[in-house]
Amino acid sequence: MGSLDVVVCKANMGVAKMCNPVQHLYNIMQDTDHDFCNDKDPPTLAPPPWTGVDTKEEFTKSETGLTAIELMVVIAVPVILICVVLMTVYCICQQRYRRSRPYAPPPDIDTSLLVPEEPTSLRELYDWSQSGSGSGLPLLVQRTIARQIRLCEIIGKGRYGEVWRGHWRGENVAVKIFSSREERSWFREAEIYQTVMLRHENILGFIAADNKDNGTWTQLWLITDYHENGSLFDFLNRQPVLPSTMIRLALTAACGMAHLHMEILGAQGKPAIAHRDIKSKNILVKSNNTCCIADLGLAVRHDSKTDSVDIAPNNRVGTKRYMAPECLDETINMSHFESFKRADVYSFGLVLWEIARRCSVGGIHEDYQLPYYDMVPSDPSLEDMRKVVCVDRHRPAIPNRWQAVESLRVMARLMKECWYHNAAARLTALRIRKTLASLASQEDLKV
Repeated sequence: MGSLDVVVCKANMGVAKMCNPVQHLYNIMQDTDHDFCNDKDPPTLAPPPWTGVDTKEEFTKSETGLTAIELMVVIAVPVILICVVLMTVYCICQQRYRRSRPYAPPPDIDTSLLVPEEPTSLRELYDWSQSGSGSGLPLLVQRTIARQIRLCEIIGKGRYGEVWRGHWRGENVAVKIFSSREERSWFREAEIYQTVMLRHENILGFIAADNKDNGTWTQLWLITDYHENGSLFDFLNRQPVLPSTMIRLALTAACGMAHLHMEILGAQGKPAIAHRDIKSKNILVKSNNTCCIADLGLAVRHDSKTDSVDIAPNNRVGTKRYMAPECLDETINMSHFESFKRADVYSFGLVLWEIARRCSVGGIHEDYQLPYYDMVPSDPSLEDMRKVVCVDRHRPAIPNRWQAVESLRVMARLMKECWYHNAAARLTALRIRKTLASLASQEDLKV
């Protein structure tokens, strides 16, 4: 049979099946006694195309082994934290910037008109400022003065910054320039100097405070009277002093401390203030050999109505060499204002010792030395001072020659009563002032 015949035959068979459906159905039913369903492996279908939605809610893991959600969290959390930190820093900087500019008026205000009749001297300026609240010049006037000052030469440096001699309308002024990290000390000192009724001949005369912003950094200025003799430390280093000068220096310094410590009651009263850093470098000598107390950056004020202490919000502490025993061993009662006054008296006793050593009687005097110079290093630590002052209870030595001179004998007795270990037994600033005033009258000395 040829190939053509086979094709025709198969076609005829297909037609026969189609023509006889009953017979075809019978043949199918006859074959159901055998299961052909699992004869071969089931067919494998191609995977459907991915539409972006996983019907089994499973996520493909990255090469790091994290799911997509975990990876998003790992990336998003640090980014959010960084943003929060940056926003916090920005807000703090803005707040500090606004707070640090209490003396800056708007640039379009002509502040030159605020100073009446163009005062020609600092004395006229002081008299005008005292005619108001007694708390110093208005802030805009301070700004005006600061803009008119020309810096001449640097005259000192410290941990806070630098001190310059400046020129204002033909007069010398001192410009204390704080570094930017000492902003709190600058703000605090300016605030204390402008306390109502603080101005006194034995307190450094405050003129103005201002911040100079040159676009790159901010300079914090504190402008005060200028005294060419410098500090008591410098003055005593340069020369010995006569007994009359010794008494004058000690009495005027005591007057300044007594005015700080004293509370003045009334509508325009003054709170009691403790200095907290009395030392020879913080006492200036005027041209007439009288003293005035400076550097009030650590001072604290007493609110008698609430019996609370307004403590400076900076981290500075006093000079370790001059610290009272209760400050060194940290037993001082910080909530009791009298504790701070008593600590000042201890420090003042050491200053009296420095002055008395330089008193020349018959050409005999001691070299200038700092307190405890022979017991501690030049830059003593708190532990050094604690051992000498609190544990061993040493005090600076009193030369025998002082007992032969009345003024030196009184000074020796005063300083011993200032540096008692028991703070409650120490003299008050008022008693020190009265004792020295009595000594001055005996020597027929006018201060």
